[in-house]
Amino acid sequence: MEVFVASQAPISLNQAPPHMSRPSIILKLILGLLWGIIHLAISLFNLWSLLIYNLECYLISSGLLRKYRYLNLDRLKSLAIVVDSKEAKNTVKIRQLLCWLSTMGVKYICLYDIEGVLKKSFEPAMKGSRDGKAGEYLGIGASISHSSHKDLVVECISGSDGKEGIAKAANLLCSTYLNGGTHGNGKREPAFTEADMASSLKAVGCGGPEPDLLLMYGPARCHLGFPAWRLRYTEIMHMGPLKSMKYGAIVKALYNFSKKYQNYGK
Repeated sequence: MEVFVASQAPISLNQAPPHMSRPSIILKLILGLLWGIIHLAISLFNLWSLLIYNLECYLISSGLLRKYRYLNLDRLKSLAIVVDSKEAKNTVKIRQLLCWLSTMGVKYICLYDIEGVLKKSFEPAMKGSRDGKAGEYLGIGASISHSSHKDLVVECISGSDGKEGIAKAANLLCSTYLNGGTHGNGKREPAFTEADMASSLKAVGCGGPEPDLLLMYGPARCHLGFPAWRLRYTEIMHMGPLKSMKYGAIVKALYNFSKKYQNYGK
């Protein structure tokens, strides 16, 4: 009877696999080193950019940069604020944002989040305003010595004012067409214009002015379902997370908007 005994040859953990040659190992080490250097360079660049951004915001807030002291907001008739629904629950930050915008001279603000968090938070307070000027009812001017907050108009919309709003307006147009005009064979073909749709949207409570500037707060760089028919000529700027918003960043955004020139097609 033959007995087979397995050989117990010593195995080194640091020994390279037999299929890998020494040049390939050196190449992998070089590539790994280059990847680490590139990653470190990008991290340092992002850190440097963040420091410059924070320093610039501080200088703007302190009034040390002269060109940001006086804002020309004649072109800014309406401002939209889009907030991620998770961050929209921070009503303290939202009130502070409204307070800052009021002191800068903004007269009309449209607040939006897709789930309607802002609507539930601020609409009950705004219903107490008889003339639509909700600044004093939101209590945003209690801590500032400025009277313009009384003239601030705040509109709150949500995702239901988007696709659902356009569907309601379309139903209203169709019902108006079916109930009016001539009947029978002489009934004219429907010819709905942009003005008809705008009036229908206003009738169902989904109308409003087109914002000249939209500030987006949140991780996503998009308008998160803001009614598209109100964004034909809107300038959109991403402002980062709401929790890290800065007064100087808002001033800079408004200043940059005031210096832009828009070409409108004929």
